[in-house]
Amino acid sequence: MGIMRRINDSNLAGFVLLGFSDYPQLQKILFIVILILYLLTIFGNTAIILVSRLEPKLHTPMYFFLSHLSFLDLCFTSSVIPQLLVNLWYPKKIITYGGCVVQLYVSLALGSTECVLLAVMSYDRYVAICHPLHYTVLIHPHLCMILASITWLSGVATTLVQSTLTLQLSFCGHHQVDHFFCEVPVLIRLACVDTTFNEAELFVASILFLILPVSFILVSYGYIVQAVLRIKSTSGRQKAFGTCSSHIMVVFIFYGTIIFIYLQPAKSRSKDQGKFVSLFYTVVTPVLNPLIYTLRNKEVKGALKKFLRKIL
Repeated sequence: MGIMRRINDSNLAGFVLLGFSDYPQLQKILFIVILILYLLTIFGNTAIILVSRLEPKLHTPMYFFLSHLSFLDLCFTSSVIPQLLVNLWYPKKIITYGGCVVQLYVSLALGSTECVLLAVMSYDRYVAICHPLHYTVLIHPHLCMILASITWLSGVATTLVQSTLTLQLSFCGHHQVDHFFCEVPVLIRLACVDTTFNEAELFVASILFLILPVSFILVSYGYIVQAVLRIKSTSGRQKAFGTCSSHIMVVFIFYGTIIFIYLQPAKSRSKDQGKFVSLFYTVVTPVLNPLIYTLRNKEVKGALKKFLRKIL
């Protein structure tokens, strides 16, 4: 009954996603750039999933987690970008209430899952570099399945709590969302009632899904750096540092931008800053992941060439 009441309160016509309406001259440029990045995201991440499945040499824990990451990125971008492209191209920027609800639940679940998955992947790299002789014993297929299940279940759990609490808020007929997709902090800012509890819950969730994973990743890579420095071969050190720096770059862009959005008081955020910063973790990071994690890898390049030769 509570959610049904909010549907009536929010107007059955839905919400207006203002997006980048304040920059009309920029909208068509953004449309072209985002469309190109979206197509690259689809191609790159789909290629990673197919190659990881079809190439026996890539049936390892690392590529098991990478295929999950690629699937997450595909789903996450597809929950946000198509609506964004429509709104950038057409003057009417309406999303139905049901569409907003779906976008809210799905994007938050997938984003939260990715936060945990990146931490799991850093543990995989830590074991591979710091304990190579015990890697197959420590990171076995059963553990991989357990860790993957935990990441997905944690994402689903947090969206059920956060999104449901957000939808219980009263918007008093306000239907103009000053953002390009339905996101928890933005809807909290739209509410016309006291949101102290929602902001406190959002802060706690941000600590659990942002600060703790980032801390775990930094500790893991601290040990990795120590292990790399003990490598006598200069080329070996450079290769290892190249892999580490790439992962750290993705971590910095992904977590840094989300922390900027989620760890500020919802009602004090700069609306324009928030929109442009959100583009990084919704558009830029998903296209960088396949480039940084796998397409620079000789094994993946070889597998891709073999796959392309088969289909052509």
